[in-house]
Amino acid sequence: MKKDIPFLPVEGVCIAITRQLDEINNPIWEVHLINNNDFNLQNILVSSKGYGTKDGEEQKTSVLRHHIPELGPKSTALIEPIDPAVFHLYNEYWLSYFIDHQIFDKKFIFVPDTIIEENLVYIPILDQEGILHR
Repeated sequence: MKKDIPFLPVEGVCIAITRQLDEINNPIWEVHLINNNDFNLQNILVSSKGYGTKDGEEQKTSVLRHHIPELGPKSTALIEPIDPAVFHLYNEYWLSYFIDHQIFDKKFIFVPDTIIEENLVYIPILDQEGILHR
C-alpha cells in the first residue's frame, strides 16, 4: 500500500523552463529535467499539466506523460517544449524516479505569470537562461 512506501525527500533534482532565441529572435521555450547529483536517476516518469482560470473561466491542458529510462549524474534531459499561451496557468510537473530500488516523488509547480523575461537567470548546466524550480 502507498502508506507503506517510504518517500524520501528529493534532493539535487530540479526542473527548469528555458528560453532560447531562434535565428529570427523568436523565443523558444522548453522544459528540462536537471540531475545535479553524483548518481544516476532511473525509470523517470514526468506527468505535466496546466490548470487555472482566465476571465473567470476554468482552463486546463491535456495531461502529458514522459518516460526517461535513465539520467546520468550532472546531466539534463529535455522533457517537452512549452507554449507561452499557457504561462497564465499553473504549470505542474509531477516527477517520480528510482535510485537503486528506492522511489522518489515530487511536484514542481510554476505559478501563473512567473514564466517571464524578468525572472530569467543563467543556468550553467544548460548554458541557457531560464526559470529554475528546485
